Amino acid sequence: MGASLKMNSGGGRRRGRRGKRAVMSEINVTPMVDVMLVLLIIFMVAAPLLQVGVPVELPETKGKQLSAKKQDPLVITVQNNGDVFIGETKVAMDEIAAKLKGIAKNGYDDTIFVKGDRGANYGAVLKVMGRIVEGGFTKVSFVSELEQGG
Repeated sequence: MGASLKMNSGGGRRRGRRGKRAVMSEINVTPMVDVMLVLLIIFMVAAPLLQVGVPVELPETKGKQLSAKKQDPLVITVQNNGDVFIGETKVAMDEIAAKLKGIAKNGYDDTIFVKGDRGANYGAVLKVMGRIVEGGFTKVSFVSELEQGG
């Protein structure tokens, strides 16, 4: 009694080249979602670090907020210790007028925002105001926090 075993050598249809599978036509979304979640976390962590300007403690007022223009305003900051910044660049008191004259490329119609620290010397803020007028600018606005409570 003998039994014969017949081995199947891959009969049936062939799929193109030997041993290769057909191209998968579905999109695998999982890697894309993973990358997007990582990017979202990175931007959520980095966003608070992107605040521009010199840190100061602004005084609180009940004044009405001015409407902002489309372009970035020119900000002059007076810190508690008397340091003065135009934007983020530290400037000596005597250089303010000259720097502002150089910045006035579109004329002197732009409004300059002055951010004075809550503990800054009133005389230092007034000196800065005088240098702004000396630089040719006449539109000056003070920046403050909205007063909380009654």
